[in-house]
Amino acid sequence: MKIFKFGGASVKDADGVKNVLHVLKTVGHEDVLLVISAMGKTTNALEVVIVNYFEKSKELHASLQEVRKYHNQILLDLFDDEDHEVFFDVNAHFDDLEYFIRSNKSPNHSFVYDQVVSIGELVSTTIVSHYFNFCGLKNNWIDVRQFIKTDANYRDGQVDWETTQKLISKGIKKKSLNITQGFLGSDDNNFTTTLGREGSDYTAAIFAYCLGAESVTIWKDVPGVLNADPRYFENAVLLNQISYREAIELAFYGASVIHPKTLQPLQKKEIPLYVKSFINPTLAGTSVSKGADLEPQTSCFILKKNQMLLSLSSIDFDFIMENNISEIFALFSKYKIKVNLIQNTAISFSVCIEDKYNQFEELRKVLAKKFKVSYNENVSLYTIRHFDENAAKVVETNKTILLRQISRETMQVITKE
Repeated sequence: MKIFKFGGASVKDADGVKNVLHVLKTVGHEDVLLVISAMGKTTNALEVVIVNYFEKSKELHASLQEVRKYHNQILLDLFDDEDHEVFFDVNAHFDDLEYFIRSNKSPNHSFVYDQVVSIGELVSTTIVSHYFNFCGLKNNWIDVRQFIKTDANYRDGQVDWETTQKLISKGIKKKSLNITQGFLGSDDNNFTTTLGREGSDYTAAIFAYCLGAESVTIWKDVPGVLNADPRYFENAVLLNQISYREAIELAFYGASVIHPKTLQPLQKKEIPLYVKSFINPTLAGTSVSKGADLEPQTSCFILKKNQMLLSLSSIDFDFIMENNISEIFALFSKYKIKVNLIQNTAISFSVCIEDKYNQFEELRKVLAKKFKVSYNENVSLYTIRHFDENAAKVVETNKTILLRQISRETMQVITKE
């Protein structure tokens, strides 16, 4: 089988859905499993619903209706008949969401988050599946939660590979077109879990691994993997080939085209990954597979904005040793703080961190009991793979350098602009 993944940008409106159908008719759709994300910025809109829910805001109902209205307009643009069963099925998903919001008793933010945001993928795949059937392209709509099983670590579910393998091996019909949701799974109690933001790529890799797929293709609005984000860097070039190892390095440092967890299961079975354009589906795009690290050989630039540079030093000028560092990282784990760079001296410890869940202030209070804490907010972390002098100039010119770290292949610079 081949696994195709289409993200939110590819199905953001009716024309996008029609284009996905065009892509499938162009490149083939037999023996394909389609993984689809929520439409457009739906996940962001549902996050607003969650904020309103917890703050008991008067805006809760209106924010829910905005999400309904957005999807209803796409339905009206795709289907001539408002009595088509797709309207009933989509409304049923939203009714389930509203029932959950009325009846939920759990104060666990992450649990509520997963139950609410999952509606985006369920609705998007329902619409796409019905539209394909409407156009004569028969397909099987699959609830991914019946196949990908995880622990109960909501918002970052860890896959139970053994159970997931059994369910996928037995339950997926081959020799046909299957449509399922990215990003989602379920725990032992069948509550919805999510695999982390942008986890739809990972979903595609999970299915590929369990099915022994021929390949995975991620369809995007760019021609493939570029050596830099063209929004921030001029003269970005297309990478024709990347090795698994190089792609894992790029993903680790924050390259946004490929989700960090996507590559490991593919590498284990040497399943090639392609990143292609849904605008020009016949172009070759980028292949990620065993082989040459980079083709062409060039510096690769990664920018992570809205970072924080945190520096800890000993109050009594003691050395910061292994036991201190172990304690610090245990706290990072507890407060779900992502660490993107580490630099250590005898009496100080600096890290570039990402406060994804807005828990830094609580962490700071705990750290301040034992360390002198200083930090810079809203800094940028630049990473250059295969750097040279010219590449370094690109990121350092006209910027205030707060920290620089260089290894054999990689240069990282924290700047305040």
